[in-house]
Amino acid sequence: MIYIIMGVSGCGKTSLGTFLSEKLGWPFYEGDNFHPQENIEKMARGEPLTDQVSPGACIHDRFPWLLRLHEVIERERSSGSDALLACSALKHLYRQILLHGSTVVAPTSSASLASSPEVFFLYLHGDYDLIHQRMVARQGHYMKADLLRSQFDILEPPSDEENALTLDIRKSRNEMILEVEKHIESLKL
Repeated sequence: MIYIIMGVSGCGKTSLGTFLSEKLGWPFYEGDNFHPQENIEKMARGEPLTDQVSPGACIHDRFPWLLRLHEVIERERSSGSDALLACSALKHLYRQILLHGSTVVAPTSSASLASSPEVFFLYLHGDYDLIHQRMVARQGHYMKADLLRSQFDILEPPSDEENALTLDIRKSRNEMILEVEKHIESLKL
C-alpha cells in the first residue's frame, strides 16, 4: 500500500509522514527532495512553479519532478512494499502523473485514468490563514509564505474517485494518525 500525503505547502505533509513512518515502520519519501534544483531556486526567489506546456507536451516546471516521484511509487509497488510519500499533488493532472507517469500526457491518452487500488491520497485540508501562520513561523524551508496563495489558487481537491482520505489539519497529529490507522484496518477487511 502506498499513501501519498498531499496538500498545499505548510499543511504538515512532512511532519505527518515522518510520524506515520515511525509508527507504521514504512519508508517515507519527502517529495521536496526530488525537485530539480531549478525548481528550488525558482521557489526560493518567490516565483511559483508554472504549468506552461512546452513542445512535446511537457509540463514545464513540475513534469520532471512528478515523473521522479512516479518512479519511486512504481519501485515500491513492484517490490510489494508499503510506503509513504509527501507531494503537494495540487491538481488532478498531477495526481494522475504520480499514478500513471508520462502516459497521462501522451497524445492518445484519455483525460483520466483509473485510480490504483493500492495507492491512496491523504489530503491534508486546512484554511489559508492557519497554513499561512504556520509557514511564516517555520524556518529553513525554501518555499516562501508569499507563494501559498498561488497554491490555493490552483488547488483541485481530490474527488471521490481518487482514493482519497481527507484529514482536517486542525486535529492533532495523533488524531490524524488514528484516522489513517483505521483506514488501513478497513482496507484489510
